[in-house]
Amino acid sequence: QVQLVESGGGLVQAGGSLTLSCAASGIIFRPNVMGWYRQAPGKQRELVATMTSGSNSNYVDSVKGRFTISRDNAKNMVFLQMNSLKPEDTAVYYCNLGGYPPSKYDYWGQGTQVTVSS
Repeated sequence: QVQLVESGGGLVQAGGSLTLSCAASGIIFRPNVMGWYRQAPGKQRELVATMTSGSNSNYVDSVKGRFTISRDNAKNMVFLQMNSLKPEDTAVYYCNLGGYPPSKYDYWGQGTQVTVSS
C-alpha cells in the first residue's frame, strides 16, 4: 500500500509563486513516475507535469516555462515549483505515483487547492 501526502497549496495573486510538495510512503517500486495533475471546477483532470525515477520530465504546454517539477528519490518526494501563476491555474492539484511503464501500480494523493486571484 502507498500513501501520498501533498502540501503547499494556498491562495496567491496572479504573477506569484507557490511550491507544492508530495511525500510517498509505503511500498515504492522502481522504476516509477511521479507527477502532478489538476482539476478545475467543471473540467476534467489534466496532467500538469510528471517525472520518472530516471529524471525524464514531461509538462503540459500551458505550464512550460513557468512550472518546474523535481524529485528527491531518496525521500520519495516530488515537488512542483509554480511561478508566474495565472488565474487559469486555479484548481485542485493531485500528486500521483505510478509504475513505469504504466501498470496497476497507481496511487493518488488527496489533493491540495491552489487559488490564483486576478
